[in-house]
Amino acid sequence: MNITDFDFHLPEELIAQTPLKDRASSRLLTLHRDTKKIEHQYFTDIKSHFKKGDCLVLNDTRVLPARLYGIKRDTGAKIEVLLLHQQEEDSWEVLAKPAKKVKLGTEIVFGDGKLRATCTAIKDHGGRVFQFSYTGIFYEVLDELGEMPLPPYIKEQLPEKERYQTVFAKEEGSAAAPTAGLHFTNELLDEIRALGVNIAFITLHVGLGTFRPVSTETIDEHEMHAEFYHMSKETAEMLTKTKKSNGRIISVGTTTTRTLETVARDNNGKFTASSGWTDIFIYPPYTFQAIDGLITNFHLPKSTLLMLVSALADRESILKAYEEAVQEQYRFFSFGDAMLII
Repeated sequence: MNITDFDFHLPEELIAQTPLKDRASSRLLTLHRDTKKIEHQYFTDIKSHFKKGDCLVLNDTRVLPARLYGIKRDTGAKIEVLLLHQQEEDSWEVLAKPAKKVKLGTEIVFGDGKLRATCTAIKDHGGRVFQFSYTGIFYEVLDELGEMPLPPYIKEQLPEKERYQTVFAKEEGSAAAPTAGLHFTNELLDEIRALGVNIAFITLHVGLGTFRPVSTETIDEHEMHAEFYHMSKETAEMLTKTKKSNGRIISVGTTTTRTLETVARDNNGKFTASSGWTDIFIYPPYTFQAIDGLITNFHLPKSTLLMLVSALADRESILKAYEEAVQEQYRFFSFGDAMLII
């Protein structure tokens, strides 16, 4: 399939620039896979689609204030840095902009010297490896100097950092939020539990795979960047129990989906406690082994995320749903409305 098969027209004014005050007040477009029927609802209506014995799976990664602004020690040139993931102790893989100014041995200073970095390696994809030095605790220094790494299509400043975190965010290490989870409140999760739905957590730290566009014409030539995931024994047992009792596994977000499908793929369709790196790239045709439904946001044209949702439903149904979402003035992308594919 070609990348142009996943293109659609999106008016720029539909790209949500700010989050809604009430997380759960966003709209919800529900696409039924069997009938192709589309429903227009609100996110709190998500409860009507769950059954007792289902399992809702959430990504509990926590976003780091991973965007830093510094200067080159020798020239004073401005450098923007995005932390991707920690390699060891104080060594991090990063994206630097402008990258051509950051060569091996380049030293960068942040916050009048509160944080310093030296470039120790250049990665094949253009990223860099930085060795950081500082006084005190790294995450406290980062919290003081760093900004939330909002996607480039969001031009507004975010006054409240926590609004770009899910209410269940726990495991530090992400370069971006698992945005489908932003719609949930603690109250809504309690209401879902009261229906007899189990709630499980996995961790996938969102990295370069989310930021990297498809640069090849045919999509099977695209290579995903690996991201770290973890599934606990408790979650694996809950998912296994759900399948055995004919419950459905409803995944919240493409990051959760990629984790669940990776674990199932690597264990002959079974769930087991595991950690590792996944570069799974899901696009049509694909046979899902783990999930039965997906809650997600609306994605960029030609993106790997749009390809993933097209594999769960089908490309024609997804593009039709997106066309209807545009007509109905849904809000798109990270701070936008939600979609349920069930």
